[in-house]
Amino acid sequence: MAKVFTFMNQRIEDILRDYRRIEAISHAQRVLHWDLEVMMPEGGIDHRSESLANIEILQREFYLRLAEKVNSVEGDLDDIEKGIIRNLKRTIRYYSLPEDLIKRIEKITTKAPLIWREARKKSDFSMFEPSLREIVSLSREVAEKLGYERHPYNALMDLYEEGFTVDDANIIFSRILNETSRIMKKIEGTEFYGRHPLEQRKYRKESMEKVNREIIKILGMPEKRFRMDVSAHPFTIGISMDDVRITTRYEGINFKSTLFSTVHESGHAIYELQKDPSLAWTPVSRAPSLGFHESQSRFFENIVGRSREFVHLIYPVLRENLSFINKYSEDEIYNYFNMVHPSLIRVDADEVTYNLHIALRYEIEKGLIEGSIDTKDLPGIWNSFMDKYLGIVPENDSQGVLQDIHWSQGSFGYFPTYTLGNVISAIIRGRFDNLSNLIAEGNIIAIRDYLREKVHRYGSIYTPKELLRISFGEGYNPEYLLKYLEEKFS
Repeated sequence: MAKVFTFMNQRIEDILRDYRRIEAISHAQRVLHWDLEVMMPEGGIDHRSESLANIEILQREFYLRLAEKVNSVEGDLDDIEKGIIRNLKRTIRYYSLPEDLIKRIEKITTKAPLIWREARKKSDFSMFEPSLREIVSLSREVAEKLGYERHPYNALMDLYEEGFTVDDANIIFSRILNETSRIMKKIEGTEFYGRHPLEQRKYRKESMEKVNREIIKILGMPEKRFRMDVSAHPFTIGISMDDVRITTRYEGINFKSTLFSTVHESGHAIYELQKDPSLAWTPVSRAPSLGFHESQSRFFENIVGRSREFVHLIYPVLRENLSFINKYSEDEIYNYFNMVHPSLIRVDADEVTYNLHIALRYEIEKGLIEGSIDTKDLPGIWNSFMDKYLGIVPENDSQGVLQDIHWSQGSFGYFPTYTLGNVISAIIRGRFDNLSNLIAEGNIIAIRDYLREKVHRYGSIYTPKELLRISFGEGYNPEYLLKYLEEKFS
């Protein structure tokens, strides 16, 4: 049975009793959002958007009622109590935004993903641009009302990565952009550079579904607490600690795309499933940041999933379900999983060039929020950055500016956390003894136990920078990532 925390400060106990109602509302919101992406017929969107907007306002009312109690907490607090108050104050600060603004955000970001899907299908950015223009305007308004130092984008990034700033990001991206060019030059001419025939090989959806089902068994996903479905854009949602759901997608070609989507989202799910159960129904039950959450998905996708040991582990599964694999050795599959070349689509990018895709989005988002970039100019600006960073230009909007769902959901400030995830995952690898042997043995449980001990169990008791220091003695240090990439590919 999970330990239940008893707090000496009775005000904390009182706050947590009220917070259970907020968590119940959040639980309902998460189910509705999952259904929106996976099950809901498109005709239900108007009613769903209105319902979610009103639920968000109800959530706001409950948080604001708590504000006085939260602000009145005094005296010595332990780390968990400090975390509870810190998280509540952050959320109350957001919900102190005007009710009408929050409702407008919820309504447009519920409808916009459906418009984005149709625009992406038709490769027509003009269909989506009016919605995006409104979302950008609302995001700017949020930044102004929340307040910021130095740059309005700081206010939005802080919503996803507490304490992370443009100054932090500029240092990281500058270092990675400079070093990636050097690493790419060393990879050119090796067996890892270029295209692989399997990237053009078609597969049967039913066969890949079997592969993915076996993959999640290898990763130890619990049948009674986890499920996997299909959506236009893969995602993970923790309905509760005992109800975590992921999606993948099947495009019928280049099977590693769906395989690594499954492994990536499973990494997110493992985080949700391994938080300390005693933190349930408290404000510290979530992850401390999106950067930490992405570190877990990128750790499993890249450092575990693209390793030679993992290829050996899953090779029999691939041969059993994909007949064309018989033509390829384990070494050839390893090369296929790790081919490096400039590519158009972020989610399909290799480990070396992936952060260039994030740097592009980071620069565009900064420009949109500060007002130096207009939404109507985005296709051209996107293509210009692609040419600058990757040396290739999309042929159409679906391959370019329309490839990600994030902006339709209002998630400005989210993209930098993907690179932070890569940075943190490499730090974890650098501190993890015996990792290769554990993967080779198929001992994923031991890997999960290590991550639970170092990361998952803490929830958001600490800020992301504090947790990095406590568990790994580091800050956002990109040198581990650069060392890992250089060692692996050279």
